[in-house]
Amino acid sequence: MHSLKRLVVALLLALLAPVVPAAAQQTQDDPDLDLNPLQPDFTLVNLPTTLRLPRFKSAFRVTHRFGRPLGAGDFGDLLEDAFGLDSGAMIGLEYRFGVMRGLQAGIHRTNGKTIEFFSQYNVMQESDTRPIGLGVLASIDGTNNFRDSYSPALGVAISRTLGRAGMVYVEPIWVDNTNPLPTALANDNDTVVVGVGTRIRIRPTVYLVGEVVPRVAGFDPGVTHGSFAIEKRAGGHSFQINFSNGLASTMSGLARGGTNSDDWYLGFNISRKFF
Repeated sequence: MHSLKRLVVALLLALLAPVVPAAAQQTQDDPDLDLNPLQPDFTLVNLPTTLRLPRFKSAFRVTHRFGRPLGAGDFGDLLEDAFGLDSGAMIGLEYRFGVMRGLQAGIHRTNGKTIEFFSQYNVMQESDTRPIGLGVLASIDGTNNFRDSYSPALGVAISRTLGRAGMVYVEPIWVDNTNPLPTALANDNDTVVVGVGTRIRIRPTVYLVGEVVPRVAGFDPGVTHGSFAIEKRAGGHSFQINFSNGLASTMSGLARGGTNSDDWYLGFNISRKFF
């Protein structure tokens, strides 16, 4: 019996022994696999971050924005509607893939049948000799399952760490075809936004997140789109409860602004890294 136990233990040690060095070697070969506790996800609420996706790895995200404004009616009405959970919602499903070192691409589809293709190339990572992180952004979305009304976008994401507290982002982005009016009636048909956002680490795995997307040129109806959230990281998952003054999750939707200053909507994001 003792010989059998020793044999079982020896087999388990033999199976487990290669795992640790292999994982360490994999991380050493590709530092993109290392967890960045100040930048745990590829987005804030809607805006992209400068987090690199490792080569040939992938990630998935669900965005969900309930359609009932939290300020509609009195508190009793809000309670009867379960704080908006009984209402319809704008839902997005997203998948991204690491094409090569520093380059990621993905697709985001909403239940409004808008499909967005996006990519991001990391030009520079923040280090002791480089004060910022820099990523080049490109996307295009189309309505009616990418058959109508295409809106391309180009921009950059600039990031900077705030000591051990978190990260701050500035993202100038040009978005075309933001005016829903016919071209003949539109004075401006594109928009330049400068997204500003932050993620602050308040606990080892808990964060406060916020972003605003002001329009600085071109078509700018309505109000500036804004969001804030609380987020929990659990391994490769991130769970976020957010509040926004609009339902958009695509770049063209953000450029078109929020609904108004008084209407805020409950929502959530769930993301999963596959590495």
